[in-house]
Amino acid sequence: MEYTIQQVSKMTGIPSSTLLFYDKAGLLPFLSRGASGYRMFSDLDLGSIQIIQCLKKTGLSIDQIRLFTEWVREGDATLEKRRELFRQQKKEIENRIKALEETLDVVNYKCAYYDEAIAAGTEKVVFGRDPLPHSEEFIHAGVKEEA
Repeated sequence: MEYTIQQVSKMTGIPSSTLLFYDKAGLLPFLSRGASGYRMFSDLDLGSIQIIQCLKKTGLSIDQIRLFTEWVREGDATLEKRRELFRQQKKEIENRIKALEETLDVVNYKCAYYDEAIAAGTEKVVFGRDPLPHSEEFIHAGVKEEA
C-alpha cells in the first residue's frame, strides 16, 4: 500500500517537514513518487521511519543514521562497523548519564539543605555547609537580615 506524506504524518505523528527532511537527507532511499510527482510512502518506508525514530532516540545524528542505513544495505561486511558505531554511542550515553548523576547529586543535596533550613525556620542552621565554595557568600551578598 502507498501513503501520502500527510497520511504518514498523521499515522506517525511526525511533521511533514521532518519527513521531507529525512528524504532530503537520504534516509529514505526507496521513496517513490506518484504520477503527480508527490512522494509516496510504502510500508517499507514506514518501517524505515520507525527505525530512524528509534535511532534518533539513541542520540545518533542524522549523518550517523544515514551512514548506519548505508551499512545495513551493504550487508554483513559492515557488521563490525555497525557494532563500533553503537559501542561509541554507548560510551557517550554512559558519559551523559554520569554527568546527569553528578547533577542529580547536587540537586538532591540542595533539596536536603532546604528541607533542613525550612524545618528549622532559618537557613542559619545549614549556612556554611554548602560544598560549593563560597556559594552562600555569593548568593547572600547584600541580603538583609530579618529582624
